[in-house]
Amino acid sequence: MSSSLTQGILVTIICEAVLQDRLINLLTKFSVSGYTIIPAQGAGSHGRRMGDIAGYNTNIEIKTIVTPEISGKLLEDLKLYEATHALIAFQQKVEGLFD
Repeated sequence: MSSSLTQGILVTIICEAVLQDRLINLLTKFSVSGYTIIPAQGAGSHGRRMGDIAGYNTNIEIKTIVTPEISGKLLEDLKLYEATHALIAFQQKVEGLFD
């Protein structure tokens, strides 16, 4: 691992598209410097999500790179949505070219 690269925590959230605005507000609350949202398809414990009708039975994937402290707080706050919506979230240590 090169010391010239920046280290961070990649947080990935895969959830129902209906949560998009709420999760953007959550990321804003933690002053994240950026995020990426992409449509997602697949199957899991909540059934098959095809994403073929906008806004219905669709999932999104949100990715952001944050500090370990913010990652912990973000995952803790996501527990609120996990109880009532299809949602998984995980974190990974990463290093690369980002600020």
